[in-house]
Amino acid sequence: MPLKYLAGRPEMVRVVGMAHGLLFVVFVFMVLQVAFEHRWPFRRALAALAASVLPFGTFVLDARLLRGLDARGKTGPATA
Repeated sequence: MPLKYLAGRPEMVRVVGMAHGLLFVVFVFMVLQVAFEHRWPFRRALAALAASVLPFGTFVLDARLLRGLDARGKTGPATA
């Protein structure tokens, strides 16, 4: 949106919007894949999907998932 209104480049909304939409769909598919592979409870998968539509929700989700791994004695991706 800043490119459209501040830089006067409305055509960039199409490019950035397409990338944003594609990444959203990839995120949803990845959440579903991880939920099935790791046998997540329905509520956890639903919370992860809800985080994808809330502003900064995925950052909160990531922090909670990493905290859960650390609590079980497993290392997170940053230390692996």
